[in-house]
Amino acid sequence: MKLHELRPAPGSRHSRKRIGRGISAGQGKTSGRGQKGAGAREGSKVPRAFEGGQMPITMRLPKLRGFANRWRVDYTVVNLSKLNRFASGAIVDGAALLQHGLVRSPGERVKLLAAGRVRVAVTVRVHRASEAARRAVEAAGGRVELLEERVARVQRVGVAAAEPGAAEAEPEE
Repeated sequence: MKLHELRPAPGSRHSRKRIGRGISAGQGKTSGRGQKGAGAREGSKVPRAFEGGQMPITMRLPKLRGFANRWRVDYTVVNLSKLNRFASGAIVDGAALLQHGLVRSPGERVKLLAAGRVRVAVTVRVHRASEAARRAVEAAGGRVELLEERVARVQRVGVAAAEPGAAEAEPEE
């Protein structure tokens, strides 16, 4: 085969469709644009993200890079296996965890999870602990002290219901 003998594969090349060349040509009269309407007019284009008049998703999504839940509370996770680096009888609190590099600051909220095995009897002072982690620490001879009690969620809708004595004060007629 020589360079001048090269040809495209049969059926791979088509001549362009010549529209508006009479009724018998197949694409005459409306030239494939249909009857009337915006698409039949000259210069008609639909924007890239147009959703038929519905509010586009780019406008429905919240701005400023997402949504931040202002009531979210973050906890640093400490697993049971990390407690083995402490001496038996030690008190494991924020300062001790900071000293061993398990938290970044002593005031961080810490949750104890039951991944791994604890072999030393230590007193753990954390903000939260899973039930399995608590049982494992107590089985090893230690104990878990929670620094914060879980408060039941208060509904933020009714301000009057949250105020003490608001239900007692009734208007006189």
